[in-house]
Amino acid sequence: MGDKEEPVTPAPSPTEEAVANIGACGAGGDQPQTSGTSTNVKIVIIGAGMAGLSAANHLLQNGCEDFIILEARGRVGGRIVSIPLSNNQKIELGANWIHGVLGNPIFELAVQHGLVSVVNVPKPHKVVATTEDGHQVPFSILQEIYEAYVCFLRRCDEYFLCQYSPPPDIHSVGEHINYEIEIYLSGVQDPKEKRLKQSIFNCLLKRETCITGCNNMNEVDLLELGSYTELQGGNIVLPSGYSSILRPLGAQIPKQSILTKCPVKKIHWKRKKTFTGLETVDENSEDEHSDDSERTVTEVPTGGLRGGSVESNSSSNCDTTAGNVRVDCEDGRVFHAAHVICTIPLGVLKETHRTLFDPVLPQYKQESIENLMFGTVDKIFLEYERPFLSADISEIMLLWDDDKRDMNSTEEELASEAYLSKNWFKKIYSFAKMSDTLLLGWVSGREAEYMETLPHEAVAEKCTEILRNFLQDPYVPKPKRCVCTSWKSQDFTGGAYTSIPVGATQEDIENLAQPLYATPQAMKPAITFAGEHTHSSFYSTVHGAYLSGRTAAQHLLASEEPDEIIMESDGSDLSAWIQGIALD
Repeated sequence: MGDKEEPVTPAPSPTEEAVANIGACGAGGDQPQTSGTSTNVKIVIIGAGMAGLSAANHLLQNGCEDFIILEARGRVGGRIVSIPLSNNQKIELGANWIHGVLGNPIFELAVQHGLVSVVNVPKPHKVVATTEDGHQVPFSILQEIYEAYVCFLRRCDEYFLCQYSPPPDIHSVGEHINYEIEIYLSGVQDPKEKRLKQSIFNCLLKRETCITGCNNMNEVDLLELGSYTELQGGNIVLPSGYSSILRPLGAQIPKQSILTKCPVKKIHWKRKKTFTGLETVDENSEDEHSDDSERTVTEVPTGGLRGGSVESNSSSNCDTTAGNVRVDCEDGRVFHAAHVICTIPLGVLKETHRTLFDPVLPQYKQESIENLMFGTVDKIFLEYERPFLSADISEIMLLWDDDKRDMNSTEEELASEAYLSKNWFKKIYSFAKMSDTLLLGWVSGREAEYMETLPHEAVAEKCTEILRNFLQDPYVPKPKRCVCTSWKSQDFTGGAYTSIPVGATQEDIENLAQPLYATPQAMKPAITFAGEHTHSSFYSTVHGAYLSGRTAAQHLLASEEPDEIIMESDGSDLSAWIQGIALD
């Protein structure tokens, strides 16, 4: 994910680097390979991202220690990862902010472990918006357009809860906002002023694609935009970097309970007893009724699951049913378990769900996987030898004069390599100053995917050209280092995060979260699902992944007394109450 400019020292990628946090989190990446071995365990957690670590912690807090986490990468953290730069700087390649304070378990965890101060003094934030020819837009115009844009976006949010319908033939957020922009600008007589204001709106829409995780806001369903719940308190940056949140999460997990570099090849989740042992159910030979049922069932094993048990740690609070699930890993290792918590990202599920699960997932789950969107959002970090921007400037908004022919181009033309090679960089909407010598640019969608194919030297050169043009300064230096993320190209992510496209609904996310039961008599599910893509209100966020991991673990805890379940209520009482409701 990272590379170089000058000098030639390539940065490690999230799939290769040995992040310092790994050791702190107790990852078992240094364990010897044991190909062909078979292990019995109560619960297999697939994935050591936020959802997997959260699930493991919730199991431990409730007395269940008989689990193992299988992580495909050589590190823990998933889409939370950092790499070091010079001068003791560290950059976050993935998650960047804690989104909201009230009711956010990640914020509470950070405060509890001294990772963020409750008293947060915001830094001065001066945004400079410039056109391609270096013209700086007066702040009054920028503020006017921004306030109008926020108003348009809020109106889109309202459709989810309100009964009224949008204008005819408008189905997406992009269509609705552009409809309002057209009305707003119709009163502007001066063509030059109109073009300038349109370019500001375009810049804000590009920014929105990075927030939402899509290629174009025309892809995002208008009626479902409000399904995402925004927590109050703004975006919080951890002084020591977002990846520092991994340390307290991994501190309690035994080192031997995490296996890194262990990609899963197959999950056999419906198996019946035969004379020769347990065999995967042949779906084609069963009278299956699994299309939309809450519990997907096939065959009832002899003795059922209610009374089945296996030998377990006496202190374990896990459900002690027989190990009917088999997990096969790429290196030949096999794990037999009673349950699986699957935290595999939506991007990977889209590519592998037909071959990963045996038997295949119920039709409703397959359709929801296909329906939801898992967009690409990438970062471009530019590190410099010395500062060159004015000290008071915190961000440069790039107001591209988007060619009108782009508006008239077909989707096929816009997706072509010929077009992207000449225009990919126009999706970069700003460069934000992370420090005096570090700039950050964002790019999304097809343009981000194209950027991932380029040498980092080419990206650095193009960014230098952009800055020189927009600042009208031929002496803007070349960065000494350029680091670009590549979340779409990463085998174990396949993109950035989840959003709801036109035609999909919040119910698709609820479908992904639905546990799967191997038999009608099963008291506990064979598979539970977690990850940001399974939280119907907080999808695309780390706190959504965290809460989904707890929910998935809760399904598997055997205690019959709700008041004995530890709900991690050492943070905000209100937050614990909200989370408790989610776990019912």
